[in-house]
Amino acid sequence: MKSITRTILFLAFAVFSTALFSQNNAAITTGDLQKQIGFLASDSLKGRKPGTPEDLVAASYIRDNFRQAGLKLLFDNGFQKFEIVADVKAGTQNSISFDSYAAKQGVDFTPLSFSNSATVTAPLVFAGYGFDLDLDSLKWNDYKGIDVKGKLVIILRSDPEPDKASSAFLPYEQERIKVLTAKDKGALGVLLVSPSDLEKTDVIMHMQYDKSPSDAGIPVFSISRALADKMLASMNYTVATLESGMKENHKPISLYLEPTVTVVADVVKTRVTAQNVVGMIEGSDPVLKNEYIIVGGHFDHLGMGGEGSGSRAPDQLAVHNGADDNASGTVGVMELAQKLSANRSNLKRSFVFVAFTGEEMGLLGSKEFVGKPPVDLKKVNAMINMDMIGRLNPESNTISVGGTGTSAESDSILKILETNRPYKITHSTDGYGPSDHASFYSENIPVFYFTTGAHDDYHTPTDDADKIDYKGEVAVLDMVYDLATMLSSGKKLSFREAGSKQATRYSRNLKVTLGIVPDMVSNENNGLRVDGVRKGGPADRAGIVKGDRVISIEGQPVTNIYDYMARLGKLKPGQIASVEIIREGKKQIVIVQF
Repeated sequence: MKSITRTILFLAFAVFSTALFSQNNAAITTGDLQKQIGFLASDSLKGRKPGTPEDLVAASYIRDNFRQAGLKLLFDNGFQKFEIVADVKAGTQNSISFDSYAAKQGVDFTPLSFSNSATVTAPLVFAGYGFDLDLDSLKWNDYKGIDVKGKLVIILRSDPEPDKASSAFLPYEQERIKVLTAKDKGALGVLLVSPSDLEKTDVIMHMQYDKSPSDAGIPVFSISRALADKMLASMNYTVATLESGMKENHKPISLYLEPTVTVVADVVKTRVTAQNVVGMIEGSDPVLKNEYIIVGGHFDHLGMGGEGSGSRAPDQLAVHNGADDNASGTVGVMELAQKLSANRSNLKRSFVFVAFTGEEMGLLGSKEFVGKPPVDLKKVNAMINMDMIGRLNPESNTISVGGTGTSAESDSILKILETNRPYKITHSTDGYGPSDHASFYSENIPVFYFTTGAHDDYHTPTDDADKIDYKGEVAVLDMVYDLATMLSSGKKLSFREAGSKQATRYSRNLKVTLGIVPDMVSNENNGLRVDGVRKGGPADRAGIVKGDRVISIEGQPVTNIYDYMARLGKLKPGQIASVEIIREGKKQIVIVQF
C-alpha cells in the first residue's frame, strides 16, 4: 500500500512539475509563487514531515526545480542524506512487577521517551521530590540520610510550592534534571509520580518525544499514584500523605521501602532518512568564484500535528500545510535560484542554494550542512535565510531582517537596498535566532534572516496557501535578489559577533554560562560537543576550543545537553570549577571561572 501511495504521489508531482517548469523564466511572479506554494502546501504532502514519503516528494520537487534552473546538483544528485530520530515509542516488552503483582502498561505505567532500554531488579526507595539543592536561596535535599545506590527510586514530579509562581524550585523541577540527580546518586532507575496538585485525576504521563534523541542512561517510568500506593502500602503511607506532609512542614521525606521491584524498559526509536536539497551556481570571476553566498530556507513542517509536534493546536490531528512556514521561504529559494541562474554571467561569487529539512526538530538539516559542508565554510561570504516571508501584515507593512550586526558592512548594505521599497524594514542585530541561519552564525559566517513575522495561523492547520500575500512576497524577494547580487561582487564581509551563540531556550534560569555553542541534537551520549566558543567568555579564557567534547563538570558526568544544563544550574557566578574535555581523543582538565 505504501509503495502504491508513493507511486501516486510521484505521478501527481511529475505532471504538476512538468507543467510548471515548462514556464521557466527569470521573472519572479505572483503566479509562479502561487503554483509552487500551492503544491508544497497541498494536503497531498501531509505537512512535509521529515522521513515520510511526502517529504521525499517535496524534496524531489525542489531538486527538479534546481535542475531546471541549471544548477549543479551537489552531494548525491542534489540530496544530502542523513539519519534522524523521528519518534520514540513504547515497545511491547515493558513491565513493572513486585511480589505477586504485575502492573498494566498504559494504565499503571509507561516508559518515558528519554528512558534507556534495560531490565533492572532492585530494592525500592522513596526520595521525595528528587531535589539535592544547596543554594543561598534554597536548601532542600531529598537524599539526605538515605542511600539510593543500586536501587530504584520513586520521585514526585513538580515541587512543594506548586501555587507559588516565583518558586525557587522551578529551574530544577524538570524530569530530566531529577532523573540525572538520582543517577548521580547511583540509582538504577526512576519511577516518576504526578502529585495531586499537579494532576487532579490519577493519570500517567504521555510518552511524548521531546525532540532530543539522547536518553537518561537508566530506565525511567511514569507511574500512577495507585501503583505507587501499592509500593508504599507496607509502610502505611500513600502518595497523598507524603505529599501533604512535605508541603505542610516544608521538609523532605525519604523512605526505604520493602518491595524488590523488577522493571523492564523497552523504548523503540524510529530512525528515518531525511535529506537537504542542495544545488550550486558557479561564479564568473576566476578568483571570486571560490567564495560563496549561501541562500537557504527550510522545507519541512509539522506533518499531521498532534502532541509533541510543535503544533499550537496539539489536539487537532490534521494536515499542517505550512504555507508560510516555510513553503514561502522554500519557494523563495527556488525562485531566486532560477533568476540568479538566468543572470549568472553577472555573478562573480558562487552561490549555493539549500532547502533544509528538520528545522522544526531543532535545526537538524542546517547543522548537518555546516557539519559536512560541500564547500569550505571559511570561504562563505554570507548566508541568506528566508523563513516565513509570505504574510506581510497590512497594518505594519514591515519585514524584519535579522543578523544585521554579524558583519561590519551589513547595515550599510541594507540602507542602500531599502530605498523605494513598498514596505518598512526593521533591523535586528542578533545573529542567533529561531531558524537555520543560527547554524551558520555559529560558524562565524555573517547572516541575513528575512521574515515577515508570525501570525495567528503559525504552527496550526490553518497556515494555508490562500492566506499568502503573493504580491508582498514578490516585493520581499526583489530585495533579497538585490542583496544577493550585491554580495556576489562586493568586498568580503567582515564577521563580528552579535549576541550570544547559545540558544536562549537552554540558558534561561541559569546564573552562569560557559560561553559555548553546545551541540543540542547529538544522540551519541558520549559528551557534549562544543560547536563554537564565545570570544572572551569563560570557555575561551580557559582554552576550550570548537570541537572539544565536555564530558564532566566538577567531576559530574556530562553526556548530553540536558546533563550540561543541569550541571551549570548548580554553579554560582564567580565560581571556579573543573571541566573535563576530550580533544583529539585525549582527556584534558581545564579550570574555568564562571
